Formats: sequence, structure tokens, C-alpha cells
Amino acid sequence: MRILLLGGTTEASGLARLLAANPALRPVLSLAGRTAAPAAAPIETRIGGFGGPEGLAAWLRAEGVAAVVDATHPFAQVISRNAAAACAVLGLPLLALRRPPWTAREGDRWQEVDTVAAAARALGEVRRRVFLTVGRLELAAFAAAAHHAYVVRTIEPVGDALPLPDLTVIEARGPFPEEAERDLMRRHRTEVLVTKNSGGSATYGKIAAARALGLPVVIVRQPDAPAAARVERPEDALAWLMAHRAASTRRLV
Repeated sequence: MRILLLGGTTEASGLARLLAANPALRPVLSLAGRTAAPAAAPIETRIGGFGGPEGLAAWLRAEGVAAVVDATHPFAQVISRNAAAACAVLGLPLLALRRPPWTAREGDRWQEVDTVAAAARALGEVRRRVFLTVGRLELAAFAAAAHHAYVVRTIEPVGDALPLPDLTVIEARGPFPEEAERDLMRRHRTEVLVTKNSGGSATYGKIAAARALGLPVVIVRQPDAPAAARVERPEDALAWLMAHRAASTRRLV
């Protein structure tokens, strides 16, 4: 059975390993191409967009795809909407493999907002030292709050995405342990953390570190996702795929 796995997350990598070991499925992993050197995957991989929902539907039809698993980042809204629309047109089953969002615990000082632009406004007028981890493509929103001092961490080079006078850039790929995050925040005299509620364990260290240091966190809520069946673990996604394969086989008999 031909499977499209929309990836780019830890969960997608875990499912790709499971799919590689299952000869009953013929998967292809699709990556957006925003990371210059993505980690190698054990299954067939394509990189780049599809050309909107119509282009994706045409690709799915041409490839004979029987099911789609959306394991993209919780904030990758465009591809998730496109996948839902394409699958609806073709009548294909769609599964969302999604990590749950983080929830505030005792000691957390969260200010939750709906957008990255709102996060920039939430920093206020008084100059603050900000640890910013919202991804390179979202940095431009903080040009409107140029009076703050920023430490920006991204996987890819920032380039001219945020041309500010007081900017420190750290290029690094997670996971980031709590102890290392505490050291980083102390070293840069961080006063506030700004991040997205991405969920998962790989980048939770910064949340725990801010809690331990008593720092406020401006955190962007996860956007609403298109309606789809949903699981949280790669193993459950594989079980869902095998159930659909079994049902398809019975229909053919």
C-alpha cells in the first residue's frame, strides 16, 4: 500500500523507521525543504511543495497513494489544510500524527497569545533581554519591537530576517536538555522567553529552565488543526495504517 508521510518532526522520523521495517507498506516521506540539510530518512524521500491542494491531489492520484499521514509541525498550517482538502476530494483516509501541546505547571509564568505578532507586542515598551525560539520564518514580526535585546536560536542561518542592532544568533538543532538551557539563559542574562507551544520533549528543556529560573514565558498557542483522525505515537499511526490496509484487502477479495 502506497503511503504519503508528511514529515519534519520527531514523530515523523519515528514513523519512518517503523515503515521502513514493514514490507506491506510502500511509503514516501515528504519534507517542505526549509531545512538545508535534513537528517537522512530510511524511506523514499521527496523535498518541496506540491502546488497547493490541487497539486497535492494530482500527485496523490498519480502515485496511487492509499492513505496520508500528516506528521508535520503543529504550526505548519498550510500543508495540513492542503492535505485535508486533497484527501477530501479523493476520498483518502487522513491521519494526524500530533504531539500534544505543553500545559502549564505550578511555577510556570506563561502569557499565552494566538500569534507571533501578538507575542512581539506582549514584550511591552520597557527594554528586555529576550530568548527567542519561534523559527527563522517568524522572526520578522519582532522588527516591530526593535528596542529589545534578542538571543535568537534557529536551525538555519537567520540572514537578514531580523536586522536589529542588539541581536545574538545561535544556530543549533535540538534536543536541548534543561540544564543546558538554564546555563544558556543565565549566560545571556535572559529576562523573558518567547516560544511556540510545539509540544514534545525535544525542546521542552527551555520551558523547564524558565520555570526553574522564575522567568516569564510568552508562548504562542497551537493553531486549530483540520478535522482528521489523530494519534500521538508513531506506533499507533502504524497500527492505523495496517488496519486500513487490512480493510482494503478485504474489499478486494
